[in-house]
Amino acid sequence: MRANLPKGMGGGPQNMQAMIRQAQKMQEDMAAKQEELDAREYDIQAGGGAVTVKINGKKEVLSIDIQPEIVDPDDIETLSDILVAGINEAIKRVEETNAAEMEKITGPMSMPGMF
Repeated sequence: MRANLPKGMGGGPQNMQAMIRQAQKMQEDMAAKQEELDAREYDIQAGGGAVTVKINGKKEVLSIDIQPEIVDPDDIETLSDILVAGINEAIKRVEETNAAEMEKITGPMSMPGMF
């Protein structure tokens, strides 16, 4: 039994080639976007601006700037908590930005592990 598909819905060679070209273009666009995203730098503040974490799109911490007034040798725990919060926020921002930018290329299609 043969199915009657609407015109343009068949798996003919032209449609397959067009799909392959479209997939290759999407892959190229994604690679270019990922390179752009990896090069971005983000400045994230924590502790009311007392700590600034600079991170790149590869989630590599580039620098941490600490305002001297929050450095209390008797309260290292607070400084540690602020640093952790700042680094976690920076990573979250990179991931959210990367996902949003890639979705512009892929649409709502989920591609786990791609970025």
